[in-house]
Amino acid sequence: MGPSQRLEQISSQISQTMTESVFADLPLAPADAIFALTAAYKTDDFKDKVNLGVGAYRDDAGKPYVLPVVRKAHELLVKDTTLDHEYLPIAGLPAFTSAAARLLLGKDSKAIAQGRVSSIQTISGTGANHLGALFMAKFNKGRCVYISNPTWANHAAIWQNVGVDVKQYPYWDAKTRGLDIEGYLATLASCPEGSIILIHACAHNPTGIDPTEEQWQKIADVVERRRLFPFFDCAYQGFATGDLERDASAVRYFISRGLELCVAQSFAKNFGLYGERAGAFHWVAPSKDVAARVSSQLAVLQRSEISNPPAFPARIASLVLNDADLFAQWQRELKGMADRIIDMRRELHRHLTSTLSTPGSWEHIITQIGMFSFTGLSAAQVDVLTKKYHIYLTKNGRISMAGLNTSNVEYVARAIDDAVRNA
Repeated sequence: MGPSQRLEQISSQISQTMTESVFADLPLAPADAIFALTAAYKTDDFKDKVNLGVGAYRDDAGKPYVLPVVRKAHELLVKDTTLDHEYLPIAGLPAFTSAAARLLLGKDSKAIAQGRVSSIQTISGTGANHLGALFMAKFNKGRCVYISNPTWANHAAIWQNVGVDVKQYPYWDAKTRGLDIEGYLATLASCPEGSIILIHACAHNPTGIDPTEEQWQKIADVVERRRLFPFFDCAYQGFATGDLERDASAVRYFISRGLELCVAQSFAKNFGLYGERAGAFHWVAPSKDVAARVSSQLAVLQRSEISNPPAFPARIASLVLNDADLFAQWQRELKGMADRIIDMRRELHRHLTSTLSTPGSWEHIITQIGMFSFTGLSAAQVDVLTKKYHIYLTKNGRISMAGLNTSNVEYVARAIDDAVRNA
């Protein structure tokens, strides 16, 4: 064997050694459906394309919207020479977590006044959901969690990743395109006592359907009677109806019933802080002593996961939540976003009913609330929208109302009309 052949042999052996891995047979995970949808939209060069998949607010020009009050808070932070880049406490920025709790539970909350609330800053709502699930997995062992069918795609994965058995309770009634309250209550009445029930606080994702006041009372009745544990996910306070108090009413009602519960809270939607990841996790305990115990264990879990939460988003939100003028400005801007989405619901409904007389009932478009609408479109009809009209939405027919604007709403309505008639 000549020198050159020997070198090739050695090179081949080295290459084989370097490519061997204990993970060579690792299954390739599928791409996230929502992010894959956005990627497909971005590479589409069709001039009238529409993205109704992403759960982020867009203005009437279809552009990402930075709230003016957030820009103002950012400028104030930049000018503040007293700020540094040191670590926050493990539980986060106290001025932020306390303000977040007041926003959610009410400034006159008895639970806060009595020291029965444990609050910790998290990596947005996803981090809050995860931290709460991790806490339950460790300290409430053997319990399963019930999530609505359907729900936010991440819910099941978050709980499964911490080893908690995930089950479902009925929510969407395909026939009425409304809430299956009978199925919901029946499942709560028959599930194991002490089960964890994950509940959307407002603007249910993906259906946009919330229980009525009377239905919330019935849900709370069963939860109390069966000693179930309410785990609220609050991602849209103020964004659902434009009213911060109204959107927090379900959580506050359950607390008024004397129920112990927890809440995962996100500031991604109502502050537009999608990339900054501002959130909090709150535990409302029956006593100050239990709240202190929960706080101590949440801090231990947080320390091992992220050590300390990020300062910048907490400072942005804290400035706005703790300043009367900035808070008032935020409320106006928040209502403006909510009102624009409500207007788009009305316009889509008007085109489908008055303009086009599209077959079927479309009342659910205007009775649902929040960012999303569960249209009831079939997978075949969704394919028509995407392939023929370059309108991107999830296969289950969920659309982000924030993706509609005065320039594209009629186009979308006509595409839906064609799909419904011909697919």
